[in-house]
Amino acid sequence: MSQVKKAAASGESEQSLDFADQAAAQTLFGELNRNLHTVEQAAGVRIHQRGGGLRIQGRTHAVELAVSALRQLYELARKGYPIFSQDVAFGLRILESSPDTSLEEIFLEKVCITSKKRIISPKTLNQKNYIEAIRRNDIVFGIGPAGTGKTYLAVAMAVAALTAEQVQRIILTRPAVEAGEKLGFLPGDLAQKVDPYLRPLTDALNDMLGAEKAAELVERGVVEVAPLAFMRGRTLNKGFVILDEAQNTTREQMKMFLTRIGFDSQAVITGDITQVDLPGGQASGLVEAQALLQNIEGIAFCPFDSSDVVRHPLVQKIIHAYDKASRREPPPARSAA
Repeated sequence: MSQVKKAAASGESEQSLDFADQAAAQTLFGELNRNLHTVEQAAGVRIHQRGGGLRIQGRTHAVELAVSALRQLYELARKGYPIFSQDVAFGLRILESSPDTSLEEIFLEKVCITSKKRIISPKTLNQKNYIEAIRRNDIVFGIGPAGTGKTYLAVAMAVAALTAEQVQRIILTRPAVEAGEKLGFLPGDLAQKVDPYLRPLTDALNDMLGAEKAAELVERGVVEVAPLAFMRGRTLNKGFVILDEAQNTTREQMKMFLTRIGFDSQAVITGDITQVDLPGGQASGLVEAQALLQNIEGIAFCPFDSSDVVRHPLVQKIIHAYDKASRREPPPARSAA
């Protein structure tokens, strides 16, 4: 791979890249050059492709960012990593905030392989730090906005631990906090009423194991999905326990959950402290735990922010908008009609 750089007085520059491995280059470029279009839009550059070569033009910083991402993604493609436009966007975002980062160290950090042979790996630096923290600590808190992969990666780590026989069971739980709709008014028995609260956990489990395998493990008791209230009075040994939506725990519930952890067990607690749905202005158990447990060895806190969002690109913009609004004075209350 060779490079020629031409500086322009206007502050623009041009660099050329030549990729010898045609198969890897095609993977990098994507179907109909989709990945190159992603680079153009995300980095703000112009890319001209001919054969296995590229000519990148634009503002100097943008060109350097695009070239760095393309070089690293090409090396990943040579090692058999499938490059999707989403990976390109993630790579650019990482290098924009941390230019010296090795994308290979992040993207090739395999967590587990799903039933559809899809590799689950971190897509941001904070996600990589989160995975490493789970490997090193018995209790890990993942705190940040929706869409940052907190719960999904925790379930992936749980599945990996179960597959490697590091634990004997997986327990997935979350508080069934009523967000504007009374449980008693919903149709069905208790299991049917709490199912919507637990669906994000079961969705992740089904995605990784397949619905049939997941159902079998639930039937055998190897995987348990239950409301937080069902944890009271139990000791959870030899398990991987995940508490999701922990911002909606009370201080009593959080203390109850944390003191359930038994021998040879691991716990991951996830939540978004900006979305507390507790009624009556009750204090969040997650917020209190964050203040009380920071300096205890064996407990790690992993923060996430909007740059870690791995959902639709608009989700990141929505979070930015709400964060900006929350820093402003609240709007005056409307008078009653």
